[in-house]
Amino acid sequence: MCVQSNNRTMQQAEEHDPVCGMKADPSNAAASVEHQGAKVHFCSQGCAAKFRASPEKYTQAKPDAVRSRPPAKAEPQTEYTCPMHPEIRQPGPGSCAKCGMALEPATVTAPVKRTEYTCPMHPQIVRDAPGSCPICGMALEPREVTAEESNPELADMTRRLWISVALAVPMLALMVSSFLPSMPLQRLLSARIWAWIEFTLATPVVLWCGLPFLVRGWQSIVHRSLNMFTLIALGTGSAYLYSVFAVAVPQIFPDSFRGDGGQIEVYFEPAAVIVALVLLGQVMELRARSQTSSAIRALLGLAPKTAKRLDNKGSEADVPLDQVQAGDRLRVRPGEKVPVDGTVLEGHSSVDESMISGEPIPVEKDAGAKVTAGTVNGTGGFVMRAERVGADTLLSQIVKMVSEAQRSRAPIQRLADRVSSYFVPAVIVAALITFGVWFFAGPQPRLAHALVNAVAVLIVACPCALGLATPMAIMVGTGRGARAGILIRNAEALEIFGKVDTLIIDKTGTLTEGKPTLSSVIPLPGIEESDLLQLVASVERSSEHPLAAAIVTGAEAKKLSLADAVGFNSVTGKGVKGTVSGKQVAVGNAELLRDLSVDPAPLLDQAEALRKEGQTVMLVAVDGKAAGLVGVSDPIKDSTPDAIRELRAAGLKIIMVTGDNATTAKAVADKLGIEFEADVLPQKKAEVVKERQKNGFVVAMAGDGVNDAPALAQADIGIAMGTGTDVAMEAGGITLLKGDLHGILRARHLSQSTMRNIRENLFFAFIYNAVGVPLAAGVMFPHFGLLLNPMIAAAAMSFSSVSVILNALRLRSAKL
Repeated sequence: MCVQSNNRTMQQAEEHDPVCGMKADPSNAAASVEHQGAKVHFCSQGCAAKFRASPEKYTQAKPDAVRSRPPAKAEPQTEYTCPMHPEIRQPGPGSCAKCGMALEPATVTAPVKRTEYTCPMHPQIVRDAPGSCPICGMALEPREVTAEESNPELADMTRRLWISVALAVPMLALMVSSFLPSMPLQRLLSARIWAWIEFTLATPVVLWCGLPFLVRGWQSIVHRSLNMFTLIALGTGSAYLYSVFAVAVPQIFPDSFRGDGGQIEVYFEPAAVIVALVLLGQVMELRARSQTSSAIRALLGLAPKTAKRLDNKGSEADVPLDQVQAGDRLRVRPGEKVPVDGTVLEGHSSVDESMISGEPIPVEKDAGAKVTAGTVNGTGGFVMRAERVGADTLLSQIVKMVSEAQRSRAPIQRLADRVSSYFVPAVIVAALITFGVWFFAGPQPRLAHALVNAVAVLIVACPCALGLATPMAIMVGTGRGARAGILIRNAEALEIFGKVDTLIIDKTGTLTEGKPTLSSVIPLPGIEESDLLQLVASVERSSEHPLAAAIVTGAEAKKLSLADAVGFNSVTGKGVKGTVSGKQVAVGNAELLRDLSVDPAPLLDQAEALRKEGQTVMLVAVDGKAAGLVGVSDPIKDSTPDAIRELRAAGLKIIMVTGDNATTAKAVADKLGIEFEADVLPQKKAEVVKERQKNGFVVAMAGDGVNDAPALAQADIGIAMGTGTDVAMEAGGITLLKGDLHGILRARHLSQSTMRNIRENLFFAFIYNAVGVPLAAGVMFPHFGLLLNPMIAAAAMSFSSVSVILNALRLRSAKL
């Protein structure tokens, strides 16, 4: 059985992927899918795609699984009371016996929501509390971004930074004094007293300000996952401990360890300044990382905090947004934001939907029009019915999708992971070799030179820039896409889309408006046009096909009264049939008529003529004889021709796939100058995609209907047009909220810009380490007498991380 969880019942039993049967921990699942009001968890994206394509295949209950599920806990009964007369209380909803107002819950207890924390570089790490990642040591972040920008980690690191700076500045002054000819500070006190003063200043810096780095470095050793904090802890720890022994027990060191004047050099300054510089880098990094979530915070800020709910008598009351339920009537005044998704019941206004479509022109809304949470009402007012509330609103789904995409991993990240897994051990080996060479072959004092250069190698080679290169670009790129109405399901989709060379597009609703209208009604002699349309519309009224809706709407516009169809039957891929007012009516293609032993020949020539005009034609038979035909047209979107030209100029091969007749499809394809495949049944669209993939093409599929879902799942990248169905959006790797083909071009530009940014980041990180390590090891010393001070190495290491993040943040202003 497919194990599901909902908001009311948390299942304690182990959950399993319904496709493969493997364990799927809800808190760490690779993918989750909403199905029949519940959430299904999967061990991999592949299993999730299979489930989306055919959920009924995997939702058959197994008796053993049913028995193993713990019984649901009974929910506490909620008491309802009147806001005007609190003495009126009853166990269920209703109206007040005194004033007639709708009763409200007496106490509203919000469910306790557990905040989960994850690592931006390793999203598989999920914890119930803040902390650090056991793999890379980075601070964990909340899995779900909130509108508040509070960051306890940033506040803590900032406090440690200022304290470290205050204590490190006097030591820097002492170091600068040592380079002056008169050495003014050194003349004030003896070298030993200055050493104890440095010990006093450096100890709180290293042991308290730098404690997070020491702890993370130790954890990296315990978890056998060496990372940047391993190197920082080794570098600062070794310099500090050596200096402590040099101050506390100088007699244990031989003469070869002593410099001029017989003093043993101490390295409290480098240890303290390195900690301060690393803290500076962490503060800058944390601030920059917080900006990567600005897109989500902006989306969260679109939702109002309250809604004006109307009761049965029309009285209005402000209620918190989380108390709005589906079916509630809500009033939206001029200038207010739409609180939830729903339908306008009365009133007229224009609504700014730029947050979804990207178009600045407001959209007129009358009774029956759909409105979306977060959009801004114009000068008019209206009353709406709430239909999708809470986590079901489009805005909430957008926030969730963007958040999940930002935590996903791109395939290119494997390169950085593979390099990092070998990099830190290699750096430690390089530091040991550096220490050995300087200790045995370097100038006096050998131990001092060996220690300083080894520490410089450890610090300069921290791989934080390498680890940040990919996730930072992904986080910023997906946020940029969300602001442009492009929702990226995961990082893999973002990476692959830039490699797509073939685009397969569904016709209806993607190339065309998706709002077909009745264009032609042509009866054979002896039959009235109105009678033919009335019979056809009466049968089609029982069908859910968009073309059927167009015929019914056309008949209603002509004020025709429709009758009920008896024995209605839909024949997949052929048409419909039924009995209307005692007459047997069939509407469909020639195959349907032939199956009913009706000769379609009298209708074929005229049908072909209409198809050449781009109309979709349905043949009609009444009482076993050909009776006429009806034509429905779906106009091409105004934006489609330009978008097609731009996509072809970008190097994409475009193929239209449709279930329409070849003649109709050719008429549309010729207007757009693209290839086409016609008469493709819904279940065959995925096979068309698969065939192209077998020929070595990287295929993207764009569609908006339920019948497109299998093909969207089969394609390398599924592009769901947001104007379509939820099923298509679930199956797609990319969703275009506006449903405009220009969005495909923008998404491609976003993919290419993001991948170019990642490659730049990786290049900078690799080059930085390739140059920095030899310099820190002292390769310039024999020829130029130059050494890389560990403090300079720390500053360079911090700058490399921040530069990678700043480069990623450039994507926020990328032109799409």
